[in-house]
Amino acid sequence: MPTPPPPAPAAYADALAAVEGWFDAQGWAPFDYQRAAWQAFGRGESGLIHVPTGAGKTYAAFGGPLAWLRAHPRRRAGARIVYLSPLRSVAHDVELALQRIAGALCPDARVESRTGDTSSAVRSRQRRALPEVLITTPESLSLLLARADAPALLAGLDSVIVDEWHALLDSKRGTQTELALAALRRLSPSLRIWALSATLPNVDTAAQAAVGPGRAATLITAPIDRPIHVSCLLPDAVDAFPWAGHLGLEMVHKVVERLDVGSATLVFTNTRNQAERWYQAIQRARPEWGARLAVHHSAIDAEERARIERGLSDGSVTVVVCTTSLDLGVDFGPVERVFNIGSPKGVARLIQRAGRSGHRPGAACEVICVPTHALELIELRAARACVDARDVEPRAPLDAPLDVLAQHMVTRALGGGFTADALFDEVRDTVGYAGLSRAHFDWCLALVREGGATLKAYPQYHKVVADEAGVYGVPDARIARLHRMSIGTIADDPAVWVRMGNGQRLGAIEERFAARLRPGDRFMFAGRRLAFVKLKDVDCVVKPTKAQPTVAARWGGAKMAVSTHLASALLRTFAGEITGGPELAAAAPILAAQAALSRLPRPGTVLGERLQSREGHHLFLYPFEGRNAHEGLAAVLALRLGRRQPATFSTSVNDYGLELMSVDPYPFEAALADPALFDPDALVDDVMAAVNLGELSRRQFRQVARVAGLVFAGYPGKRKTLRQVQASTGLLYDVFRRWDPDNLLLHQAEREVLAQSFDHSRLAASLRALSADGLEVFDTPHPSPLAFPLMVSRINETLFSTEALADRIAAMRADWETP
Repeated sequence: MPTPPPPAPAAYADALAAVEGWFDAQGWAPFDYQRAAWQAFGRGESGLIHVPTGAGKTYAAFGGPLAWLRAHPRRRAGARIVYLSPLRSVAHDVELALQRIAGALCPDARVESRTGDTSSAVRSRQRRALPEVLITTPESLSLLLARADAPALLAGLDSVIVDEWHALLDSKRGTQTELALAALRRLSPSLRIWALSATLPNVDTAAQAAVGPGRAATLITAPIDRPIHVSCLLPDAVDAFPWAGHLGLEMVHKVVERLDVGSATLVFTNTRNQAERWYQAIQRARPEWGARLAVHHSAIDAEERARIERGLSDGSVTVVVCTTSLDLGVDFGPVERVFNIGSPKGVARLIQRAGRSGHRPGAACEVICVPTHALELIELRAARACVDARDVEPRAPLDAPLDVLAQHMVTRALGGGFTADALFDEVRDTVGYAGLSRAHFDWCLALVREGGATLKAYPQYHKVVADEAGVYGVPDARIARLHRMSIGTIADDPAVWVRMGNGQRLGAIEERFAARLRPGDRFMFAGRRLAFVKLKDVDCVVKPTKAQPTVAARWGGAKMAVSTHLASALLRTFAGEITGGPELAAAAPILAAQAALSRLPRPGTVLGERLQSREGHHLFLYPFEGRNAHEGLAAVLALRLGRRQPATFSTSVNDYGLELMSVDPYPFEAALADPALFDPDALVDDVMAAVNLGELSRRQFRQVARVAGLVFAGYPGKRKTLRQVQASTGLLYDVFRRWDPDNLLLHQAEREVLAQSFDHSRLAASLRALSADGLEVFDTPHPSPLAFPLMVSRINETLFSTEALADRIAAMRADWETP
């Protein structure tokens, strides 16, 4: 257990009075919860501050550490406070906010950020001496831990503040943060850790993950009433048979009518491609707005993103179409209005985005949701009900990912070294690894010490070496250099830089998309119309064009699945348990048509529909478990149905359900009566057989191997191509498969594919529901409102234009509407 700091002396009380005085000079009065956080810090406590977005969490967390710094000055410069931010762009905003108060109360203290965007001059100064207040990211903190002088460098830390903890908690970056915090607790036994969040229901789990298992965690909350107003922009008319995206263009003019270039507005989308398309549509409608309209997402160059963020603060940019890249952060200035295009897919995401408006303590926040197809009216009503009830998705730490552990072992070996027993105890001082077995720990240690059981003959995998005292270090300078360049856990979708002919960098685009471009192909990127010139090394060279785009830019991970919480609320809305509201009034034609043709979905049973059309024989199932689970379920059912009677199925999935279509007649009725069709026990084996899980695992292994340090992705500016990285990891994958089939990283890659690509827990839940006599099937004369978008989605994959799709849809409807 850590040694607690001494009781707060009178000097600390005087310093807190100075903090209060600074608040008074700004015309502010501290909230009671802020004072409670400052007092708790003075008592040596750690914990979680959980209050609404825009309620002043930053100063609540920073006031105590700053007062301690003022009350306990040191002659020797060095880091006293580390402020962890999940985003580099947010780190700059935090730096400005903290400099404001620190400059007044501790004028001799340096407040600086250290991220991938930090200049070489600042980095050089920080190599000599870290600032008293350091704002950084999880990756940059791990780089500090990899310094040979890390024990001396970080031993004087008083506190660590982890901002937006909910954004890190359930990811490998969260795991990386947990391991770094455990290391800091060893280096500075009196360290106090405070995590900040606004949208978590499982606050006890989140607090424990920040302070470490078995430690007392103080929870600071506040009864601050910050109303969240969720409204919906309604279409003029609703088609009873909608299809995904059919309202998109119609809704643009309604959004533009509500936009005010005189007040700062964020227009959130769920994908980067959607952000580019909506930016283009708004630009066409309001060309006179010029530079006051911008597009912001993570693929755009960091300097351009920073320019847009500064524009939001100084008023030169007032309307920004963005993605999750602006979900988080400190106040940009007076953002007055927020739009959300389409379904948010999660309750926490909608609350987070709404909180960007009126980002001030006590101010109400508002978000206007814009449906992109009519079924989203029902989904948005469900989301509004969840927001009103604050029914938010929980988040929990990952369960001991061994690739992150392997990386951390080399980091700790570089940062002063470790003994195996001491590091085992340190690693288990995290929630994520609390249950780690010594056997798995030793397996990871063998991996970084000698390449495990299969790579002993290759010196590049002999990364850590123990001295005669059993202390592991990294004696090879090249291995040390490559490791520091590879620290991090963010999935690295191979990308190429988009550059103008003069060398100006606009951002990054997916390598596979760029490789398929032909000279003259046109696409939208960073709000500009560009024509492809050539692909040169890691650069996609382009030039400006005025012509319309011919292809859409693509990035990996484009579609999000609806969360379990929102899907449950959606089912309750269909069933009539959630009622009222303009959204359901507008969606009345859909609900009436669905009830007339089949029935409305409801909790407790899975709705199914059978249909015969000119295309063939269709089976529709609606488990409402999200598109990823439905993709796995469709593949498994197609496999099992094919085993019963040979057949070829076309499939389509969305967040609500799935379609299986056979050109030839198929006895669906008899098959659905067979309990083996929905057997959950053979799920993993059938997923492997149905979707080529081996190939998916091979590709996922690329990320696992990179994080674990088995492959090197290349030097800055000379990154390896996707083909090169995949070839390296593919060779390792094949070697492990043949000679080390029990390799723990192979099994981890398989688990990650099942969890990420097919949402394994929800896929299993679907089968359990179906196997428990929870299926009710209806025969329909033509597609129901729920079935129609699935059919359109499948057909769309075979067509080449929206005009062709519209013609096909018109022909389909004419078929069933003809008497």
